[in-house]
Amino acid sequence: MKKILPLIFTALAVIFAGCAKEHHEAVIVAGSTSVQPYAEVLAEAFAHIRPDILVDIQGGGSSAGIMAVDTSVADIGMSSRLLKDSEKWMWHVEFARDGLAIILHPDNPVENFTIEQLRGIYAAEITNWKDLGGKDARIHVITREEGSGTRAAFEELVMDGKFITPRAIVQASNGAVRQLVSNDKNSIGFISLGLVDRTVKAASLGGVAASRENITDESYSLYRPFLFITNGAPEGDAKIFIDFALSPEGQRILSLEGLVEGMNP
Repeated sequence: MKKILPLIFTALAVIFAGCAKEHHEAVIVAGSTSVQPYAEVLAEAFAHIRPDILVDIQGGGSSAGIMAVDTSVADIGMSSRLLKDSEKWMWHVEFARDGLAIILHPDNPVENFTIEQLRGIYAAEITNWKDLGGKDARIHVITREEGSGTRAAFEELVMDGKFITPRAIVQASNGAVRQLVSNDKNSIGFISLGLVDRTVKAASLGGVAASRENITDESYSLYRPFLFITNGAPEGDAKIFIDFALSPEGQRILSLEGLVEGMNP
């Protein structure tokens, strides 16, 4: 009996460990670093409602998130760009819209751009602020990295097939872009509208301010979708979390964070 009891306890420990792992297995949400902070806010609120469901939010970029879903590494992908034709077979939902803000240092006297001027700046065809009504100083161009949904949206909405200058300073997150612009009076960058704070200012586009109201009525043209993506129709805990994001409460939370209601809720 003394020899059997340790075996029984060992077997029970394995069974309970397996049950605990299954019970606490997290929903993996990975992808866009633009979507990530908003998904984290949703996950925090969701934890109060469903503490039995763990949601693990990870970054990596839109393309990485889509690939993670495709390869079943993640349960839910996050994208801040539209899906490419080769990706549209995956289930996806636009749970919010985000404005793309053109940010400057608060002391920069320039307040407004046209799309053509922005394209010229990022293609290095316009290199001095004096050509835009500003000071006689070289424009320091800051961009996001390749694979970033923010960059993909900017290229699609602004660049019209032209390439962003290789001399641009590349940053791996919206927060890093904002930090650089806030410390450099001659810089320009683009970030999620919801992340604009007092350290930078958002320029107008064609005389239209970057605001939630102007994104809602589409008078401000620089906005992109925030998508949740799954490999097939969402099921189980992943579906419960997505349903929460699309619910009135989830949409209220996202609105308070500066996002605009998506087309699908």
